[in-house]
Amino acid sequence: MEFNNNIPIYLQIIESIKQDIVVGKLKAGQKMPSVRELAGILKVNPNTIQRVYQELDRERITFTKRGMGTYVTEEEKTIRSLKEEISKKIILDFVEGMNKLGFSNKEMINTLKEYL
Repeated sequence: MEFNNNIPIYLQIIESIKQDIVVGKLKAGQKMPSVRELAGILKVNPNTIQRVYQELDRERITFTKRGMGTYVTEEEKTIRSLKEEISKKIILDFVEGMNKLGFSNKEMINTLKEYL
């Protein structure tokens, strides 16, 4: 994973994990790598991964069982909500990008129709 220097690393990792859950790369109920394991894979400080897992737990995207590890939520409603959140961000990024290029709303819609 390559990191953007303008965004805190832990936030980038959180977004990556969220996307992996939405696309099914990480399944509901699946055990996450340990803090040390994921830190080693991503070449980041274990404290960074601990912060990632704490935030994901706080958002109820994962849950931690003491002594057992961290797991992806099994709540379909949470995963569906996460999917909606990510889709809104993608659409907003698209609209902002097209606005910067000078496209009108009608031109954006016509451009989208070409790809649907």
